Amino acid sequence: MPTRHGEPAVAALPSPFPEGWYFVGSRPAVEKAGLIQKTWMGETVVVWSDEDGQACVAEAVCPHLGSQLGPDAGGRVREGRLVCPFHGFEFDASGQCVATPYAPPPRSARLRVFHTREIHGLIFAWWGIDGREPQWELPEDPPDEGDWCAAEIRTTRFPGHPQETTENSVDLAHLRYVHGYDSVSRADPLAIDGHRLVSRFDFKSVRRIAGFATITFDIAANARIFGLGYSFVEIHERSIGMEMRLWILATPVDGTDIDLSQVSQVRTIRRPKRWIAGLGFLPTGWRAPLMNRFIVTRQQQDVQQDVVIWQRKKFLPRPRLNRADGEIVAFRDYCTQFYA
Repeated sequence: MPTRHGEPAVAALPSPFPEGWYFVGSRPAVEKAGLIQKTWMGETVVVWSDEDGQACVAEAVCPHLGSQLGPDAGGRVREGRLVCPFHGFEFDASGQCVATPYAPPPRSARLRVFHTREIHGLIFAWWGIDGREPQWELPEDPPDEGDWCAAEIRTTRFPGHPQETTENSVDLAHLRYVHGYDSVSRADPLAIDGHRLVSRFDFKSVRRIAGFATITFDIAANARIFGLGYSFVEIHERSIGMEMRLWILATPVDGTDIDLSQVSQVRTIRRPKRWIAGLGFLPTGWRAPLMNRFIVTRQQQDVQQDVVIWQRKKFLPRPRLNRADGEIVAFRDYCTQFYA
């Protein structure tokens, strides 16, 4: 299957839809829209929340007579129930039809729903091989002492595969060669335990501000990966004394494209070790949001550098590796559990 660039597709991987938990939307986005329709894991799904805050991710087809349930077709949410635009069948967050305008609801009228999990306002749904139940769970919410700035979400869509993007977590060499980071080193050995992979590494990054000043960030990164759709990175910047957290969420769309969402927060910077670099000249409440915006912009530039490669590369099942590439072998062994 060729990509839009005429290059061989990444279909050499076992499946474009590996098993796991994948991002479907944020709580604020669902609450604002009321009902969201999207293509997710090759399926057209709708996402909404009932009056108790329970999120539902369901196939966007009414089991009555096959109407589309998305907002473009007239689907809507009323009192926490999804209402079909064709005959007014109403579905609760479990997917069960609970009311119709003119007769008792048929017990067999039930939406195909996906198991959901919400972490820090991010809604995920489970994609199982042959529709099987969740085989493992995502981690608990990270600690939230109330002193983190609002999360920013940036999403980039491109032809790719979540295994290829997640492989960056162990491919430390590309941090130097593609992004120009310095002093890249492994802090602890790569750790793999079932569906969980932990990659800890250090690096330095030189960034220009406003075209004339440069800042060197001295970073310790702790990446915790749960499958190929959920990566959570805790970042400590040593020279300023700044804490940051970053979710990297790769979600297959249609078998060719993926959505790569980056969700980032910076903790309140109360006593920066560096006055200028840590924005110490600004009121305390301004520092974390402004630093987050700056870092997000730089992260997007890094992602675009990767996308140029990701969307054109071909998966090689037997790559010719050197001695420094051993962790790529371990990572690929880890990935095999997510395919049939």
